[in-house]
Amino acid sequence: MSNKNSEVMPVNASEKKPSRKWPFLVLAVILSLTAMAGGLVLSMGPDKVLSMIVGSGEEETGEESEVESKHAETEMEPEHETADATLVVSPLKEMIVNIVSITETGRKSSRFLKLNLALVYDEKIEGASHVAEREVYIRDAFQHYLRQLTERDLSGSIGVVRLKSELLRRARAVTESDAPQEVLIADIIVQ
Repeated sequence: MSNKNSEVMPVNASEKKPSRKWPFLVLAVILSLTAMAGGLVLSMGPDKVLSMIVGSGEEETGEESEVESKHAETEMEPEHETADATLVVSPLKEMIVNIVSITETGRKSSRFLKLNLALVYDEKIEGASHVAEREVYIRDAFQHYLRQLTERDLSGSIGVVRLKSELLRRARAVTESDAPQEVLIADIIVQ
């Protein structure tokens, strides 16, 4: 006699093992949400995302958007920014200094750095008169810094940015004012 309750039913192999696909699916969803949150933070900024999560009022965001649009309008129209500032471009004499170059074998050699610069300063800032008076001292401070450089210090765009910021810092130190606004590099040649 065969008992229907005691019969063994064939079981599929896929039914025996739990599916391994769902942990990967959950991991993919979590990674996607994390990437979207990171992109949101990068695009909007952490302060705005935090205020969005905390739930600041809509009235405040409306005011912020008005302020941002006014700020964007002033950035688009440079006349507003330069109306208060009287910028003067003062070209400096050509400078030629020796810099150190290190070869692939480690040998030091001397190179020439030729530089044509212009110093931009604001006439309305206190101490602007010192820029023209102390041009010789500015050139001396620039040359002193340039002689300490190596060819590697000037490589790439980061080297040029660092050079301009250091020269601007020295110009402000010599003039004892914030009148110098920017250093413009017309030519930079290493031979």
